[in-house]
Amino acid sequence: MAENKFLTYKEKPLVRSGNVIYYGDMAEPFVIKFDVLSTVKDGDMEVPQKVKLQLLKSDIQLAEKDRIVKETTKDSFFDALDVGFVWLERALKDK
Repeated sequence: MAENKFLTYKEKPLVRSGNVIYYGDMAEPFVIKFDVLSTVKDGDMEVPQKVKLQLLKSDIQLAEKDRIVKETTKDSFFDALDVGFVWLERALKDK
């Protein structure tokens, strides 16, 4: 059986579906959700510019509004990823 290989950042999976990117393991209590709100062209690539991020409880039985623990918007994906990493690490440590 083939093993799923995901792009990872600091040993946690990054999974993309359209303009939404999830960071973290759904088997853990929390994940980060990135919504790419706008992009800019950089050569041949579209680069995320404005990104909303949310720290979510990974329990999909909850309504989406009840899953949101924190949220903010950043002006680059890299800034959003840095904030998301810190939020997720703290949330998992405090669980």
